[in-house]
Amino acid sequence: MFVLIAGGGRTGTRLASLLVNQNYKVRLIEHRRELLTHLHQELPTEVIYEGNAVDPGVLEAAGAREAHVVAAVTSEDATNLAMCFVVKTMFEVPRTIARVNNPVNAWLFNDTFKVDVALNSADVLAHLIQEEMSLGDMMTLFKIRRGHYSVVEEKVPPGAKAIGVALKDLALAEHCVIAAIIRDGVMTLPRGDSALQENDEIIAVASPEGAQKLADILAHPVYPVRNGNKKE
Repeated sequence: MFVLIAGGGRTGTRLASLLVNQNYKVRLIEHRRELLTHLHQELPTEVIYEGNAVDPGVLEAAGAREAHVVAAVTSEDATNLAMCFVVKTMFEVPRTIARVNNPVNAWLFNDTFKVDVALNSADVLAHLIQEEMSLGDMMTLFKIRRGHYSVVEEKVPPGAKAIGVALKDLALAEHCVIAAIIRDGVMTLPRGDSALQENDEIIAVASPEGAQKLADILAHPVYPVRNGNKKE
């Protein structure tokens, strides 16, 4: 998995270090000279890319088309928002995670600016990236019960083995409940005999193990290599 990070301050450096140590492919973009000198002491040279993280040319050269996750963790909220918007709209990056510096701006970090998740801690960011990517296209909406359970969402992909199967026959984990199905924009509360259809959006409450089992049942493939080729 390839994670592209913007911002070489303490949060970005910590996040990059954590992910490199866990054998992820990482690229960190930074343009400030005073920080670049420090980064070269903390991280492998091949991880560091000099440039402006909201410049499409820099993003292209840094590998945005191949990235599975972008983490915008600069000290400027405007930069983080702009980067998430650019990488989603121009490079179709599957996941964007952004750092919120000023709580007053938190309301801006939403789908309008193409932000999937907004956080402010490097350790939490690293954990979230691991969790999110291990669950394929399943997205964690929020945590409950002090983080022991998650409310998750996933769309049923074409060809999923769960299509046409009644919920009662899905062999869900003990701590996993499908709470709602959104079909053609209409949300319904499912029964045991409700069957999934292609492109249904599933809302479930699950433990980490339950979420992983649900992701397996929905049969989304492991993250493919993003070749970066533009669609014809």
